[in-house]
Amino acid sequence: MNTLMAKILLNVLIAFLVGSLLFGLQRKIMARIQMRPGPPIIQHLLHTIKFFIKESAFPRTAAMPFYIAITAMLSLIWIAAVIVGPVMGGSLLIIFAIYAIHKIVEHNAGSSSGSPYGKLSCVRAVFSAAAEVPLFAVIILIYLKTGTMGISEIVSYQSIHGPLIYSLPLVAMMFFVLILSKAPYSPFAITKGKDIISGYETEHFGLLRGYLMISESIAWYMLLWIFLTVFIGPLGVIGYLVGMVILTAVTAFICATTPLLNPNHSVMLQVSLAFLGIVGSLLLMPVL
Repeated sequence: MNTLMAKILLNVLIAFLVGSLLFGLQRKIMARIQMRPGPPIIQHLLHTIKFFIKESAFPRTAAMPFYIAITAMLSLIWIAAVIVGPVMGGSLLIIFAIYAIHKIVEHNAGSSSGSPYGKLSCVRAVFSAAAEVPLFAVIILIYLKTGTMGISEIVSYQSIHGPLIYSLPLVAMMFFVLILSKAPYSPFAITKGKDIISGYETEHFGLLRGYLMISESIAWYMLLWIFLTVFIGPLGVIGYLVGMVILTAVTAFICATTPLLNPNHSVMLQVSLAFLGIVGSLLLMPVL
């Protein structure tokens, strides 16, 4: 039991630290592409620590105590994902359920503050869920190809038949679009667009914002980890780090060179990519 707890704590700490540094790397690459010096790579990590020592403030319009609890819930959701994924090698179906719960909590984080920016963000969270859930349908196509939803079994399948990214390229494309939708400053980041300040995070200060930033870092790490594990196969520590850096650099380039789409265009483009990916994969699967 003590060994399992130590493994969980170690993986959560790694997810937070690596996710924070990757966010910093993304901002640095974006800045260089846009011919700016940019912040240091450790900036996101420093901001997270800073918020934990700053005074917390609570708006009068907030729905207490739900307004406070929602931030801890976001962190716990992605900690659960770390336990299911890197620690236990569990089921992709559970990961999908965790992501769906995340979208619900993200919606409630905006509505609980009473801020007009937060309320608009939670409406957009519903729009984005309508586009992102079809993208997460990749798990069905992976099941049809491998015959399993278990992450460990999928890794074993790839050690025999080769990486799924070669046999299911459109499925990998769909999941990458899902990752891109969660990247800061991406064309699909409609829940925290600059026109609504920081979206559902606008009215969260101090300790509460710190929890939100922790959940963002762990979520980014987990999405990259799932992509590499499911589509590339068994990787060592160095392989995961290199893969995460490459994926972060690619998303940074896209974010730096593309404008933020309006909610309608964002949803339609993601749904269209999901449709093409699902239909194309089903047509190619018997051949592959």
